[in-house]
Amino acid sequence: MDDKEKVRSELKGTTLRVYWALLKHGEDGAGPRDIMRELGLSSPSVAAYHIEKLRSLGLVEKTEDGTYAPKKNVDVEVVSDFVNVLGMMLPRFFFYSVLFTTMLITFLVVYPLRPDPQTVIALVFGLTAAIIFWVETLRVMRRKPF
Repeated sequence: MDDKEKVRSELKGTTLRVYWALLKHGEDGAGPRDIMRELGLSSPSVAAYHIEKLRSLGLVEKTEDGTYAPKKNVDVEVVSDFVNVLGMMLPRFFFYSVLFTTMLITFLVVYPLRPDPQTVIALVFGLTAAIIFWVETLRVMRRKPF
């Protein structure tokens, strides 16, 4: 079993929730007690067990101050659809959704609505793109693994 398959098979349930919490903390990292409180685990030793499991998979490392932080540039399939922005894990599609929605609104504000083919085509393409990306964003959000 190669490393990616091992990570895929081990990274589920509480271990995945712990990894997700560590990703939210980013470079600052978190200790077992912080993870326990955040996830509502029964004891710090449960959090420590899952953190150690993540360390053995090569996904997190211990920092100088004794906390644990996710390693950079680790390709984990489960979280590859998300981006960490200010501690929030947002779907990658979210940015495209906002872009196309903003473009559509700007078009509607800047150009007057006329019943000519160019306006109709622009509206159809803009609405289609915005709807598709918002549907994908919501679909990924519902699949969020925590």
